[in-house]
Amino acid sequence: MISNDSYPNDHHSLMVETEILAQPKPESDKPEEACGVFGIYAPEEDVAKLTYFGLYALQHRGQESAGIATFEGETVHLHKEMGLVSQVFNESLLKKLPGYLAIGHTRYSTTGSSLVVNAQPAVIKTRLGNLALAHNGNLVNAEELRAELIKRHCDFITTTDSEMIAIAIASEVDKGKDWLEAAISAFQMCSGAYSLTIGTPVGMMGARDPNGIRPLVIGILKEEGNPIRYVLSSETCGLDIIGAQYLRDVEPGELVWITDEGLASFHWTQKPQRKLCIFEMIYFARPDSIMHGETLYRYRLRLGGQLAKESFVDADLVMGVPDSGIPAAIGFSRASGIPYGEGLIKNRYVGRTFIQPTQHMREHGIRMKLNTLKDVLQDKRIIIVDDSIVRGTTSLKIVRALREAGAKEVHMRISSPPVTHPCFYGIDTDNQNQLIAATKSVQEIANQIEVDTLAYLSWQGMLDVTQEDTNSFCSACFTGDYPVKIPDVIKQSKLILEDTKVK
Repeated sequence: MISNDSYPNDHHSLMVETEILAQPKPESDKPEEACGVFGIYAPEEDVAKLTYFGLYALQHRGQESAGIATFEGETVHLHKEMGLVSQVFNESLLKKLPGYLAIGHTRYSTTGSSLVVNAQPAVIKTRLGNLALAHNGNLVNAEELRAELIKRHCDFITTTDSEMIAIAIASEVDKGKDWLEAAISAFQMCSGAYSLTIGTPVGMMGARDPNGIRPLVIGILKEEGNPIRYVLSSETCGLDIIGAQYLRDVEPGELVWITDEGLASFHWTQKPQRKLCIFEMIYFARPDSIMHGETLYRYRLRLGGQLAKESFVDADLVMGVPDSGIPAAIGFSRASGIPYGEGLIKNRYVGRTFIQPTQHMREHGIRMKLNTLKDVLQDKRIIIVDDSIVRGTTSLKIVRALREAGAKEVHMRISSPPVTHPCFYGIDTDNQNQLIAATKSVQEIANQIEVDTLAYLSWQGMLDVTQEDTNSFCSACFTGDYPVKIPDVIKQSKLILEDTKVK
């Protein structure tokens, strides 16, 4: 039974009565993360409220839609809508989501259009009861998987690869397998990136693809006199906000099964090969999240320090593009001896709006999000540090704003290599011909964004400062070396330029 008047049950899936268009995606010069996932198995706790706060901490991973499904015996309570977590939920709605287990999701679409019908978690009926699934990543064999499921006479409601994973599990359950057997069989049908939280009437699963491209961590809630309760989250910041302790990562190719009996682990693939997305460390994940035993803030400081060693330039002030460029800028300042300061102030309350600015405002569009400190910048030689350049449009606006504020020189330093290839594993990137570094040299980019000098961090430098095995990361957006084979038809959809060279 599924309890939610807005999401009536239909065949294997949840049918949404009306498709509500999302607000348009804002034009951005950054890659966009696909989504954040969360799950909690905690009888006697308010799991919906804990999931709300977990998603709130993961809001940076997706701002299009949010959803929570809770399990109360055979009944699943579900609410999902377009918008930010704080817009989708309130106290009265959360009270309508009772249960001992919850699955949560916050989304930025990469596969499937921006409609509420495609919001997650996906809830599917099976022989053993309802299944709720939240997915971070992207399948590269979605068309093949869909064709196989059509042969099995499965019904589809959405256009997402996430629903296909849920339906694949349901199909295996309906063949007579138990939850674990069905999930493992379904995972073996999938190729690409997937970190999953999955709820069932009897327990919760967490799983990662054999390369562990997208992150997923395990946390525990401890209280004297109560059994240990388990939490799954895309990042450790989702644990911190609810007072859960980080236990460990879900390993590549691992499925964890959480029930009243505790946590059991199953390694379902013979050849896991860790390939965590390096952009998680550079930009996507929150700086207070922990990866490889340290906060990402510390890694980003080292990126800035390495950048200063590779591309020093004499200047009066080092500053970062708020907020993601700031740790690397501080690292650059410390390594170079050039003072760090703030020259740009970010309006953190700028959100999406249907209200269009005037033409005059559009011409000064960067000012909606960033404004300059003129008395800091006047007559100064500035080094501005950012984590990436995708198209160059935002960089150009920032540089012009700095010059208008009186900066005498503007030198841009980027704490990652040039982005030359699109991502197929859950990051929303442009077609390759829209990636400025795929078609222009560094000097040509410098001319286009009107800086005095431009330098990127080297690929080897980026990997070396991880202080981990440099082969354990996916850096395909910089090299075109994809760890999971991309079908030609999907490559063509993003116009892969076979003669592209990293410049």
